[in-house]
Amino acid sequence: MKIIHLILGKANPERMNGVNKVVHALATHQHRAGTDVAVWGITADLRDNYPAREFATRLFQARRNPFGLAAELRTALRQLAGAGPAVVHLHGAFIPAYFSVARWLTRLRIPYVLTPHGSYSPAALRKSRLLKLAYGYLIESYVLRQAARVHCLGESEVIGVRRLHPALLTALLPYGFEPPQPVVPATPAAPGRFRVGFCGRLDDHHKGLACLLAGFAAFARQVPAAELWVIGDGPDRARVAAWAATAPAGTVQLLGSRFGDEKIALLGQLDVFAHTSHYEGLPTAVLEAVALGVPCVVTEATNLGGYVRDFGCGEVLPTADPALLTAALHRLHTAWLAGASDLAPSCHQMIGTAFHWPKLLPAYQQLYHRALAA
Repeated sequence: MKIIHLILGKANPERMNGVNKVVHALATHQHRAGTDVAVWGITADLRDNYPAREFATRLFQARRNPFGLAAELRTALRQLAGAGPAVVHLHGAFIPAYFSVARWLTRLRIPYVLTPHGSYSPAALRKSRLLKLAYGYLIESYVLRQAARVHCLGESEVIGVRRLHPALLTALLPYGFEPPQPVVPATPAAPGRFRVGFCGRLDDHHKGLACLLAGFAAFARQVPAAELWVIGDGPDRARVAAWAATAPAGTVQLLGSRFGDEKIALLGQLDVFAHTSHYEGLPTAVLEAVALGVPCVVTEATNLGGYVRDFGCGEVLPTADPALLTAALHRLHTAWLAGASDLAPSCHQMIGTAFHWPKLLPAYQQLYHRALAA
């Protein structure tokens, strides 16, 4: 059985887009396990400007018509249909090109699995709600109905999918995570500070940044040793800077986008990682921090709340609320002052147990076999 991961972009793990990281990691570990796997990317730039990888990659030119498919992609799909059992794994949702791909796959009788990566969670569906309702009724519903399985990364997605189409077959399965190697920072930060961090796209509707900045500002007014490191960039950078200005002077640092060892060195110096998202699939930045032994504060919408509770490696907020974040930071800070804040073993256990690729890969293979049987 051949597995094709189809994605917008190139599955470049050095981009802020979490879908790129997830697809790269999944394909890498499937290849290492002996699976016949490849990544196909629809992109405006056909250059191979990404790090060396172990799995095969094919890039296809994006068309000006968002529903259009390159002739090379249509040919590749026809060839795939005649090359033995295969499953295509689509990553993302509300993507016009996927409607055209789904029609081709259905016509060619190639089963496909769809992973929306958080796009079907209730909070995500509220953004541009009327447009999504119209698009969903006319177009997205076809992509969903023809999918052999809708792969959900968290419970919020299962709820969202059932609201869209109660009869759809879903599979709830997280992705794995390979812990990064700790990096000694070239210039270590000054000691004695209580550092809270965030890493991700600066998009308030998605990441709950207003809550993050307001909750931290209230905390920092009572804890002068507090700092907030904001790693990332995005459309709301100016708004984040304005919100940061309401915190005590010098307590918030906007560090911009960081990648690779530089990012890991920053995450490794944190005392707490905060992620107050309104919706997610599974945020890789949280897993990166937890893998480094950094406890976290997350909302239920991250789909990580159950893991954080089960393994005792941080605080879980029912919703993105500044007052709740402030209170959670105080509890973690109190433990930090008392020297009882070493949650690193619990953090490592969470990653090594719940997100261990070798344990999860058989479940992915079962998902694909069920798709073939359907």
